Amino acid sequence: MTILANDGISAIGVSTLESKGFNVLTTTVAQEQLANYINEKKVSVLLVRSATKVTKELIDQCSGLKLIGRGGIGLDNIDVSYAEKKGIKVINTPEASSSSVAELAFAHLLSGVRFLYDANRNMPLDGDSQFKKLKKSYSGGIELRNKTLGIIGFGRIGQETAKIALGFGMNVVYHDPALDKASIELSFFDGQSVTFNFESQSKEEVLKSSDYITLHVPAQKAYTINKKDFTVMKNGVGIINTARGGAIDEVALVEELDNGKVSFAGLDVFESEPKPEIRILMHPNISLSPHIGASTVEAQNRIGMELATQIIDIFKA
Repeated sequence: MTILANDGISAIGVSTLESKGFNVLTTTVAQEQLANYINEKKVSVLLVRSATKVTKELIDQCSGLKLIGRGGIGLDNIDVSYAEKKGIKVINTPEASSSSVAELAFAHLLSGVRFLYDANRNMPLDGDSQFKKLKKSYSGGIELRNKTLGIIGFGRIGQETAKIALGFGMNVVYHDPALDKASIELSFFDGQSVTFNFESQSKEEVLKSSDYITLHVPAQKAYTINKKDFTVMKNGVGIINTARGGAIDEVALVEELDNGKVSFAGLDVFESEPKPEIRILMHPNISLSPHIGASTVEAQNRIGMELATQIIDIFKA
């Protein structure tokens, strides 16, 4: 049986599948050529991440597909209901990348409160000639301890983010209409653990009380944070989005950054991805990364192994 990992798969995932007799192809095929390639190579399993779109049209053109796998949590780039209607099983890896995405959210948060996003632009240019001036301009950093982090979306990634925040000594509040209550166990290196209990608050309450806000939501039809929502937030709030492009109204975000309502933003995902708007890329108060939330060695190995294990269980049972 032939598997096409069109957006890549870790070496351990490939070796695990090949050890069970699967033929794994890791060629990256352009979207418009994908159907022909799948049919030509007699691909039965298509593995994707976020780049490849598995549409109704692609499914119709590839009658030999038996399974579609998504390396990650979200399935918004796959027409799941149509695939299942056609008898194609759809799988994903909901737990593999949670820690990696949460850590990136905090990387952007730390970058924001200590001006690293700007210092890393200006130090190479002026660090040798304007060192004292730069030191003074970045001297107003803020500690995270005792600040309030508002988490919008309290699934696996939101809860992993909460764990990091608790480790920093932050107060955590969350809003998630699908989860009224949650218990989080914070485990330490020496085997000790502490359990924290949370209850969902209204979105408005979270926006009002938070010093910093981070989004961990699936794809939505409307903005999770829209122009009106910014009016509710504290002055000087910081906003992080490592979830989905389109979760934040970027036009409104830029306006609020320019008028000082929002002190900084950290974005890993973008409305017009893979071609983010220039006004976003060039804004001096935005920390940027190119959709790398799950792109750690550990997460990719876990994703590869989770996919491999599921595929083997399905076809070799």
